[in-house]
Amino acid sequence: MKVTAEKNEKIGNMIFASIYPLYLNRLEKNGRTKEEFHQIIEWFTGFNENKLQELIKEKVTFKTFFEKANIHPNAHLIKGVVCGYKIEEIEDEFKLYKECRQMEKLIDELAKGRKMNKILREEKK
Repeated sequence: MKVTAEKNEKIGNMIFASIYPLYLNRLEKNGRTKEEFHQIIEWFTGFNENKLQELIKEKVTFKTFFEKANIHPNAHLIKGVVCGYKIEEIEDEFKLYKECRQMEKLIDELAKGRKMNKILREEKK
């Protein structure tokens, strides 16, 4: 599928705090913990627990969430399909959309029981 400027804008205007409980609920249903969820968010965005809670309380949009994030240098290693989109094929002009899908891929992997050391990607030496 092709990302459009409209889709990029639509996801950018969504409130992170409204989606956060849906992510958490999905993970808990699959036997994962809030701590594990926050660990992958911190790895991907650099947001520690306090900063994450602050952003949730502020009801920031995904656009603001990712603008404030310090995306992990190994994020380019997150590949695969999420919601019909192949992450590595999402064009650079839709950076926000790509980052959102990368985070969702990490959440999917956690929900499916993948080991944390595989989710938190490292460059192969």
